[in-house]
Amino acid sequence: MTPMIRLTCVGILALAACAPTAMPEPDEGHALYNANCALCHGASGQGDGEFAEGLSPKPADLTRISTRNGGTFPRARVLSTIDGYTKTGPTGQDMPEFGLLLYGDLVPVDTGDGILSPTPRPLAALLAYLESIQQ
Repeated sequence: MTPMIRLTCVGILALAACAPTAMPEPDEGHALYNANCALCHGASGQGDGEFAEGLSPKPADLTRISTRNGGTFPRARVLSTIDGYTKTGPTGQDMPEFGLLLYGDLVPVDTGDGILSPTPRPLAALLAYLESIQQ
């Protein structure tokens, strides 16, 4: 292999390694939802999970996030709620933090400002799923 061809191959491999990973599909997030959220928010996301009755406040209907936000899905706020960065609700009754969702390959996510933010893939996958179930 000539030095120029070798250099070209190395350059292509370097670019491929640096290329951003695509945003996950909702199906990937659905599996994470079932494992982390369904017991409280329900299989359908409507706040009617197995543990919902004993919680105060009741789990939110996740299918109506956009409706509660004037028809727009608030990606940054949803990410902050899931990762525990933004605490809302009465003290001691907040949604649990899901630390394992903060690990993994980073994917670019537009949180609504047009700027792609590196986000752990599991967190981005869950976001994609929640956005897909909006009514």
